[in-house]
Amino acid sequence: MSTYESALLTLLDDRGYIHQMTDAAGLDALAAKQIVPGYIGFDATAPSLHIGSLVQIMMLRRLQQTGHKPVVVMGGGTTRIGDPTGRDESRKMLTDETIEANIASIRTVFDKLLTFGDGPTDAVMVNNHDWLGQLGYIELLQQVGTHFTINRMLSFDSVRLRLEREQPMTFLEFNYMILQGYDFRHLSHTMGVRLQMGGSDQWGNIVNGLELGRRMDGSELFGLTTPLLTTADGAKMGKTAAGAVWLNEDQLPAYDFWQYWRNVDDRDVGKFLRLFTDLPIDEIARLETLEGAEINAAKEVLANEVTRLVRGADAAMRAEATARETFAGSGAGEDLPTLAVGADGMRIAALLTDIGLTASNGEAKRKLAEGAVKLDGETITDPAHLVLPSEGQTLRLSLGKKRHALVQR
Repeated sequence: MSTYESALLTLLDDRGYIHQMTDAAGLDALAAKQIVPGYIGFDATAPSLHIGSLVQIMMLRRLQQTGHKPVVVMGGGTTRIGDPTGRDESRKMLTDETIEANIASIRTVFDKLLTFGDGPTDAVMVNNHDWLGQLGYIELLQQVGTHFTINRMLSFDSVRLRLEREQPMTFLEFNYMILQGYDFRHLSHTMGVRLQMGGSDQWGNIVNGLELGRRMDGSELFGLTTPLLTTADGAKMGKTAAGAVWLNEDQLPAYDFWQYWRNVDDRDVGKFLRLFTDLPIDEIARLETLEGAEINAAKEVLANEVTRLVRGADAAMRAEATARETFAGSGAGEDLPTLAVGADGMRIAALLTDIGLTASNGEAKRKLAEGAVKLDGETITDPAHLVLPSEGQTLRLSLGKKRHALVQR
């Protein structure tokens, strides 16, 4: 078990959140004696974050659970530039209206996982466009630019890897690390924020901000990153063959969200229970020792707990009920993805993709050829097969044994 003094680092360590810290002893001592405001930044490039961001959101939840103050920074300003980390090409530019709509949509998930308000440990959400948008170019160069060297900036992975691959990086993107660093300095200067957290790929950006705060204000700031989160088979968390696993209901039905967690690899159950649920550590230790068919019970606990936190108790109950009906074969289940086709019907390959069971028509054709697709229990292999329900009829479309959808007219 953990040897930290503070409840914050003890909890983060016991549940597997800690990868790197800039000054573990200093942060531990600070968190043991006072409320520590800590932040994580999220760019608003889509109407929803996906589960790759859930570990960061849960870190803010842990911060609040141990008596500290979570600060959610929405990147209304940095989204206009685009983080080059891990990317070979520039992000497309979004309009101001789209960014604002995305932020409003993303906020709904944070409302479920954090307690917002005016109290000393209540969460707050801020938009970095409020301060970045006010910075004059000359002011930025004079006050901030003097603390960054081109030599150092070129050494960061987000820049170096792009250049090594001979992929162009715009001057706009090159400035991202300066603006993110300025975020940390601004938040420490105006709100007393002492800690920035993030994924391991953000270590360089976090250290930049920490050093900028020290140079400009003499502030003692801290950084903490989580391990790169992968599944047991080595895949990056948050993506599946059918696309991203979105946190918002509008982007992914509750049943599909629940099913993702129900179908995780047996080896991931314990890790995911620690990271993504509030279950006690001793209960998790018991669940992860289950084997064979019993591990499925632990996976249902995982699916129920995560869905309840992210989507609400009602969504979790509906998703579990739908799963039981579907796998019992006694009904269609009200929460399955549903698509209505017109009077002319739809070819099954296109239908599989439109309903979200496959990511492309090419994948749909491969699954059909493999005999993995069933329509009302009958195996279909012809991608041109016309799916045409009668008026008012509901057909059940299945991909393998675990993924199902409904087709209606």
